[in-house]
Amino acid sequence: MSSKTPAAVPSQLVRPPLGKILDLEELDRNLFLGRSYNDSAFRIYGGQAVGQALVASGRTVPPDRRVHSLHGHFLHPGNPKEPVVYHVDLVRDGGSFTTRNVRATQGGLTIFQLTASYQRRETGLSHQSPDTAATPPEDLPDFEDSLSPEELRNARPWLDILRRNIAVDFRFPEEYPRVANARGEARPPRQRAWVRTAEVLDEDPVAQTAGFGYVSDLFLLSSALPPHGITIDEPGLQLASLDHSVWLHSEFRADEWHLYEQEGVWMGGGRGLARGHLFDRAGTLVATTVQEGLLRLRR
Repeated sequence: MSSKTPAAVPSQLVRPPLGKILDLEELDRNLFLGRSYNDSAFRIYGGQAVGQALVASGRTVPPDRRVHSLHGHFLHPGNPKEPVVYHVDLVRDGGSFTTRNVRATQGGLTIFQLTASYQRRETGLSHQSPDTAATPPEDLPDFEDSLSPEELRNARPWLDILRRNIAVDFRFPEEYPRVANARGEARPPRQRAWVRTAEVLDEDPVAQTAGFGYVSDLFLLSSALPPHGITIDEPGLQLASLDHSVWLHSEFRADEWHLYEQEGVWMGGGRGLARGHLFDRAGTLVATTVQEGLLRLRR
C-alpha cells in the first residue's frame, strides 16, 4: 500500500475536508477566517483550532523560518457551524527567531490562543533519548478489523463519531487500551498509534506543520485513563483540553505515517497531564507534545 493511500472507512461516513479546513481566507493584514465544514459536530475539534492558528501565524512569517514550538490554550468550546476569526500579533522578528501570538474568536469571544515560535534553519549537535520500534502500519489491520464482533458493536458509536468528525487515519500496533477499559480492565497509562492526515496535503511546509497540529490532539489526553479502567464515555466524566504544547524537532510530512507514542504521566485534582512522542519510520524523534486537560469524574 502506498504511504499516501487513504485508509478505507465505511462508505456512509464522510470525513471533514482537511485541505479546505486549513486553507484560511485572508480578511485583512494579519487577519484570517477559518471554517469547519462540519455541521454534525457539537464543538470544534481542538486539533482544528491548533492547525488553523498555525496556518494564520505561518502566513506572516518569512519562508526561511520554520515553527519549532507552539503553546495553545483552549478557552471556550467553538461552534463548528460558525466561522472563526484568527487575529495574528507580530510579537517579534529577530535575527534567528520569530514569535507570533494568535487569538481565535467567534462572536467577539476568544475561544483559543496560540503562541508560536519560528526559527531560521540551523545545524548543530544532535541526539535523542527515546527509542522505539513497532510493526509497520501496512502490516496492521484497520482498527475495525482488529476487533471481535462484540468489541466492534461496543466501539461503533464512538468510532463513527470520530471517523465523521476528525480527518485522521490511525492504526494500533497493540490493543488500544480503550478496548480493554471497555471490558472493565485497567491498563498502564500508555498507548501507541500510527497516524497521518486522512488526505494528502499541499507540499507547503506551513500546511504540513498545520496538519500535524491538527493530528497532535488526537487520543492524547485519553492516555491518562487506562489505569482507572474507564473510557471517555464513562458516565459523569468531564474531559476537555485546557492547554496544548508541541515541539517540532525536524521537518516532516503530516500526511505520511508516523508512530505517535502517548503516556498519561499524572492525574489529580480533576486534571490530567499527558505527553507524546512522534517518530518517523526510521525511529527518529520528529516531534514532542504535552497536554493538560480537565478529567473530572462526578458519579
